[in-house]
Amino acid sequence: MKKLLTALVILVTTIASAQKNSILLGGNVGFSSEKIGDSKLENFEFSPKVGYQFSENWTVGVEGSIMNFKTIGTDKTEKYKIGSFVRYSTPLSELFAFYVDLGAGYQNTSLNNAKGMYASVTPALFINMKNGFGLNFSIGGVNYDNLDGKNDPRQQHLGFDFGKTLNIGVSKNFGL
Repeated sequence: MKKLLTALVILVTTIASAQKNSILLGGNVGFSSEKIGDSKLENFEFSPKVGYQFSENWTVGVEGSIMNFKTIGTDKTEKYKIGSFVRYSTPLSELFAFYVDLGAGYQNTSLNNAKGMYASVTPALFINMKNGFGLNFSIGGVNYDNLDGKNDPRQQHLGFDFGKTLNIGVSKNFGL
């Protein structure tokens, strides 16, 4: 985890000094808690993104995610993702822009040391609050995950969750 955060800081510093005024910084933070009978599940996630805007509509970059799942009475499970993304955005007005992110990369989890790949397509709405700082809203997307652990069978998941989730994030566009 320390290596992932250190690499992210170095990447942000390098890109910010080399490509001034054309950087996208953003991400999400999430928490959920669920209780069924005596069982309780808690989930925390931090997902930063750093990208280079090489045209008015296109951005490429790196994304990561750190997730912690905790069930009362069992050990905490951690899941990490690191990958890249491509974003196509189109302004709807000075206040709103629509974008679609396509992301893919590597993931692993502490449960049985499972490793695998992920891919996702997420449409979203950007609301420009002031000078390129804004809020990102999405209501789901399409995602694929696979994990292969030491003693577990290979897990594959294809999700189509439009309208089932609500994600709110922040981002800052340097160069708008």
